[in-house]
Amino acid sequence: MNLTITRTLWNYRGFIFGSVKREFQSRYRNSLLGAAWTVLQPLAMITVYTVVFSELMRARLPGIDRAYAYSMFLCAGLLTWGLFAEILQRGQNVFLDNGNMIKKLNFPRICLPVITVISALINFSITFTLFILFLLAVHSFPGTIALYTLPVLAIQIALAASIGTIAGVLNVFFRDVGQFLNILLQFWFWFTPIVYSVATLPRWARPWIGFNPAAALAQAYQAIYVYGKTPDWHGLWPVALLAAVLCVLALLLFRRHAGDMVDEL
Repeated sequence: MNLTITRTLWNYRGFIFGSVKREFQSRYRNSLLGAAWTVLQPLAMITVYTVVFSELMRARLPGIDRAYAYSMFLCAGLLTWGLFAEILQRGQNVFLDNGNMIKKLNFPRICLPVITVISALINFSITFTLFILFLLAVHSFPGTIALYTLPVLAIQIALAASIGTIAGVLNVFFRDVGQFLNILLQFWFWFTPIVYSVATLPRWARPWIGFNPAAALAQAYQAIYVYGKTPDWHGLWPVALLAAVLCVLALLLFRRHAGDMVDEL
């Protein structure tokens, strides 16, 4: 099944990348600054976090005395959470938003979640590149340890894409799914150690964080870019296994209801 899907996506690679290009161009078509906004927005965010938390509020992390440690902690968590949330939020509506195209054009519907993931990755790559430049500017780049970002990112994308695809299929038949996921993401964000460190939580609350797969991912990025350490693979393996299981479920659900979705749309 995976080989067939891979071959299908490769055969329609022109359609996929053409759709990504058109989406990127349409986003800034009537904007004076155009694609520059993709750089200005994350640059403004990094600047605000650096000035507000590192200089004005003098926020610190336990065990780290570096001036920009908390800003790095926030950016590592928020930027990667932004990728996770974007894939989920766009994935839940990917079939509804493209209903007219699904009815009029003959193409593999599995291309749509892939287009969503690639578009989100392009946005993420721009913002994360600025974060890397910020680390270089403050002499805090972790060096070759940063290569561990790739497997962590792969696990995160697999988890987000599978949940987004499952929600996207279900949302065609039950429109409450999209509303529920939006609410869930708000709670999920605060249940993930992004703006706070697990060390600051009460002891009784810390074990509960372990049930949150996004927490292991956030802590992996923070370990790499804040502490300069390799991720905790013991905590990431369950997330990788969960992502693999959900990917299989997403593909099975999609294949079973791909035809039914056309009628519902």
